[in-house]
Order: sequence, then structure tokens, then C-alpha cells
Amino acid sequence: MASRAWHDPGVQILSITRFDRDELLAALRETPLRGFDKTRLYANATLALAPATATDLLTPAQRYVLEPRLRKLLELRVALLHHGIDLFALDGGAYIHTSEDPQEAIPIIPPIVEETLEPDGRSVLLINDGLHRVSAARSLGLPISVVVARGVPSGYPYYA
Repeated sequence: MASRAWHDPGVQILSITRFDRDELLAALRETPLRGFDKTRLYANATLALAPATATDLLTPAQRYVLEPRLRKLLELRVALLHHGIDLFALDGGAYIHTSEDPQEAIPIIPPIVEETLEPDGRSVLLINDGLHRVSAARSLGLPISVVVARGVPSGYPYYA
């Protein structure tokens, strides 16, 4: 995810390997949960990439944002824009290598949101992964591409 490797403005992107939305969604279907006998939570869910989603349609699961992480994501967005990639308008994802750790391939993907039912019966899009990416887009007044998961089996915590 886009949550590391930007500890100072001097970190440079060395290489980028892009992948398309089909590869992204296929990989998410195969991703096992930690614990829970490595259940593939999204194996039978409906997954879709939703481009240009208004951030006010997304419900945060936490009510805090770490400002240093937010700043790093905004710096990362600027660095990626120089390579023709908008962190908030991904149509798939990418692996990047940075000057900080050239051997580590860091995945950059859209936030993942899950459609959930609230006790009052409302359907909401809960930010499962990517609160800081959504917050960064919101801070600039920009929409963001997200992966929307529907039909996720109940009984698992959203953060698992």
C-alpha cells in the first residue's frame, strides 16, 4: 500500500512497474486474511474499481488521521505525477522501488472500501484500507479511485 518509504523529501522513485485493473482485482480475490485460517475474503465478493469517487461518500472506520503520514502521501503523489501516475486516479496499480530501499517493491493501489449495512439498515462504503489516501484526496478536494467490495461474508472484522 502507499503507506511507507517517504521519510524525507529526498527519497526518489527509481522504477515503476504498472499493473492493470484486472490484475489488481484478481490479486485481491486471492489475498488471504491474516489469521482466520487464511480465508480469501474477497474470493466470491463482487469487486469493482470505482474511478473518481467523491470522498464524502466513503465512511472512515477510524476517526483519526496521522498528519506525518498524510504529508508523506501528498509528497508521494507529487513524485508519482512526475511519472504520469496520479495516486488518486489509479486504474490498477503499480510496484515502485525507491532510493530508500531499492530492493523492496512497494505496492501502490487504490483504497479498498467494503459495502456494509449499518444497524439502522443504511448501506455505507466503509474504508477498509486506505484511510490516509482518502484523507489526502479529501484535503485537496479531489475524488479518488477506490476498489468497492460488495457481498463480503459477514463474521470477519473489516480490518482482518
